[in-house]
Amino acid sequence: MNILELKNVTYSYMSKYNKTEAVKDVSYGFERGKVYAIVGKSGSGKSTLLSLIAGLDLPQSGQVLFEGNSTANMDLAQYRRQHTAMIYQSFRLFPLLTVAENITYPMGLRGFKGKPAMDKAKELALKMDLPETALNRFPNMLSGGEQQRVAIARALSMETKVLLADEPTGNLDEKNSMNIIDILVKLAHVEGYLVIIATHDLSILNKMDHVLYMNSGYLRIEES
Repeated sequence: MNILELKNVTYSYMSKYNKTEAVKDVSYGFERGKVYAIVGKSGSGKSTLLSLIAGLDLPQSGQVLFEGNSTANMDLAQYRRQHTAMIYQSFRLFPLLTVAENITYPMGLRGFKGKPAMDKAKELALKMDLPETALNRFPNMLSGGEQQRVAIARALSMETKVLLADEPTGNLDEKNSMNIIDILVKLAHVEGYLVIIATHDLSILNKMDHVLYMNSGYLRIEES
């Protein structure tokens, strides 16, 4: 059963000189416990589609449905807090916060603080194969692969059902890229997350349950 559905989703934006149709009449359904790749070159519309799924914006026509409810009828900030978590190519960690503080930050927004939050941070760090000593370090003291694992731990701390990853391996070497993808696949297959990865990295596609291609705003499906 689909937890997330796109129905005739269309989105365009104005640049300085012209109108860009970034997403064109996209329809597709996503299941929990599966990993999906949305593949396309820069400007294909994949990141825009991910942002619509994340609730960062609304489609200009069509619907994004989560558990049968349109995001157009939701408080988008609440939808983002409760149902989706983003992971980015650039990690987007807070540079002046420790690893523990980065992981617990979303918990604090929900009123989950103190020792329970720190215990959860330790649990998530362990799940990401990060040593407990890393919790007191700052992001610039970590490797790229470690920073991305912290970013995933922070996303998991939000306790959502949907993980959205925008080029999560873009700043990583091959070994760290495969480690990150293996973590995301395990989160889907073992813990039941819906994981959607926007990528141009063709080397990860053999690990995906479903591969979708975007070109000039159109979505093409290719089952893997």
